[in-house]
Amino acid sequence: MNRYHVHTERMPIRWGDMDAQRHVNNTVYFRYMEQARISFFDRYEVGGGGGQLPPDHSPVVITASCIYLRALAYPGDVEIKLMLADPGRTSVMTYYEMRPSYDPEVVYAEGEVKMVWISKTLNKAVALPAIIRSLAESGVPV
Repeated sequence: MNRYHVHTERMPIRWGDMDAQRHVNNTVYFRYMEQARISFFDRYEVGGGGGQLPPDHSPVVITASCIYLRALAYPGDVEIKLMLADPGRTSVMTYYEMRPSYDPEVVYAEGEVKMVWISKTLNKAVALPAIIRSLAESGVPV
């Protein structure tokens, strides 16, 4: 399976992201992935009724997972690399690598999310947006 790097997001690790063990709480990694994905969609106007889609077309998450390799901690930034895999008719897999600014050569977490595009009016899957298909098929191989 091919993976194509399509977006990189950098954001601060906030003090409030940590839990009682003083590392980033496991649920926050999903927020990091979500923010990278939303920024990517915003860039191409393909999220929830963006300019390149009919107003009722929207991506939805149908599976999400994260492998925690090392614990992220405050202070610092986290860089999230977003990759797309070979697309299906209505869905695409997205993959993520998370690295902290204080150790940028090491992947601290890996995630994956399967997205399906739907029509909210029809409540059923619709064809993947052309821009997502194009990027998934011709991005920069990782």
